[in-house]
Parts: sequence; C-alpha cells; structure tokens
Amino acid sequence: MAEIILGNEIRMAGLADRVTVDSAGTGDWHLGEPMDRGARKELARRGYDGSGHEARQIQADWLPDYDLLLAMDRRNLATLQRMAAGQQHLANRIALLRSFDPEAPPDAEVPDPYGGGPDEFAVVFEQVQAAAEALTAQLAELLADDPAAADLG
Repeated sequence: MAEIILGNEIRMAGLADRVTVDSAGTGDWHLGEPMDRGARKELARRGYDGSGHEARQIQADWLPDYDLLLAMDRRNLATLQRMAAGQQHLANRIALLRSFDPEAPPDAEVPDPYGGGPDEFAVVFEQVQAAAEALTAQLAELLADDPAAADLG
C-alpha cells in the first residue's frame, strides 16, 4: 500500500521525474505473490490500483542504491539497520515511515493489517497517507532548494 500511496503523492507533487518509489519486504514469506486482498480492496475503495504489485525481498546489496529506506515497523527497521551494519553512510538513510508524519507519536509504527478486516486496512491507509503527504512535502522542499539533486529512489 505504501508504495502506491507514496508514488501517487510524488506524482501529484510533480516529482515523478526525480523521485523513484519502490517496495520490498524484509522477509521471504510472500515472494512473488500479489498484494494482500484486503490491501487491494482498501486501495481500490480509495481509487488506487494495487493489482500490479508483486512481493519481493530486499537484499543487502541494494541498500546503497537508495537514498531513503522506509520501514513500516521497528522490527523491519532493525532488519534494515542490521543489513546496513558497517556502512555508516547508510545509517541516516533508514527511517520509520511514520517518522515523517508530524502528528504521529515518536517511533510510531504502521501496523501490519495482514489477515485483518477492512477497518485495519483503512487505519493503515490513513497512517501511510499522512506520512506520504508529509514526506512528499519535505522532498519537494529539498528538491526545490537543490535543483541539481540526484534522483531519490
């Protein structure tokens, strides 16, 4: 859900030519599978299409290719930090998604609604949307200040 929501915010802000949004999990349990049916339904209810998503697993050698790595929860954050161990230049590129939402409490996580009902997916959508809007605003400001900045992926 986050990839689709954030990607939409990036497009609406006119940043799609400068910012790439990508998604991969830290675990391998859903590799190659489509997005959870509940997530697709919530996205569709809000006018988004999640049908093209296919689960992938992030690899440690991908980390240097990204300017920002966003985790949904502290467990995934810790996994990404372990993957980046010994690469100090990556340390400040890894964050919780909700850390960008000024209304979220410190260390707020996006709960995993997998297997949950429509209400859980609606809550997650709202949390991701708020963080995506705030992050996009920060990126727009950053890129406006530095027109020569490289693509953020």
